[in-house]
Amino acid sequence: MPARLIYDNLKAVVDAVYIGKERRFNRRFLTLANHYLFEPVACTPASGWEKGQVENQVGNVREWLFTPLARFASFADLNDWLATRCQELAQRSHPVQSTRTIAACFADEQPLLRPITACFDGYVEQMMRVSSTCLVRVDRNRYSVPAHTAGQAVSVRTTAEQVRVVAHGEVIAAHPRVFGRDQLICDPWHYLPVLEKKPGALRNGAPFVAWDLPRPIQIVCDRILKQPKGDRAFVELLMLAGETGLDALTFACELALECGVVSAPIVMNELRRLIAPHLPASTINVPDGIALKIEPIANCHRYAHLLGAANVH
Repeated sequence: MPARLIYDNLKAVVDAVYIGKERRFNRRFLTLANHYLFEPVACTPASGWEKGQVENQVGNVREWLFTPLARFASFADLNDWLATRCQELAQRSHPVQSTRTIAACFADEQPLLRPITACFDGYVEQMMRVSSTCLVRVDRNRYSVPAHTAGQAVSVRTTAEQVRVVAHGEVIAAHPRVFGRDQLICDPWHYLPVLEKKPGALRNGAPFVAWDLPRPIQIVCDRILKQPKGDRAFVELLMLAGETGLDALTFACELALECGVVSAPIVMNELRRLIAPHLPASTINVPDGIALKIEPIANCHRYAHLLGAANVH
């Protein structure tokens, strides 16, 4: 990281331009500068000579990297491709030292830069209130949060790839960021407390309609929902799975299917057996003073004497 960076008054960095070099920088940008310990310097408006060949280089980079226009399925694929192209371009001759490559010149400059010890968690933060349907709105899309936070004020932190919801200093929800409009992104586990009061929502509720459960759980769910009070019975299984994990419930459903009889009590019994703590095998040290000299023999005929004594009385 260099010790000094020059910016051309872009809105993401500068909130207000005053006389001369005085600026009001964005609060989040100052957090970035304090994290990496660099000094931000803003250019003077309408003074192109301060920026040197920067604007020409922007055009060159656009031509080298984005002509023809490339398309990628994700930011990760785009970044991998850009890294490969930058390594290829670094093998070109340096514009000033034509006898050396760009990579060789950068290798000489790199020891003069400050090493990065920790990456900055860059995000755009907004304070929002969770709706009554346990949703927050980001860029015209809605994301779910746990039901117990309905009506509360939370911090929504948006990055290029993720939307995180923070309450009381803890991340309570995280979703991959979507780039459309009017989309609903739900995590069904956020709505389990709602199912306790309204188990019928499991059939047609928006968070559960497209719930992609493992196949053994889906088969068991279809059979249990056909039984009397099956909605509430399956909700109890999901509540327990919220504590133990979905893998344990999947294995319990597989065991129930192998038995051939599928019901909520059977699956619950298998699940509790899986999560029950195993008692450690231990040996009991018996003092020599109370050790048996003659060990008793397993003889069931002794009980006949007791029965005979009972008949006498």
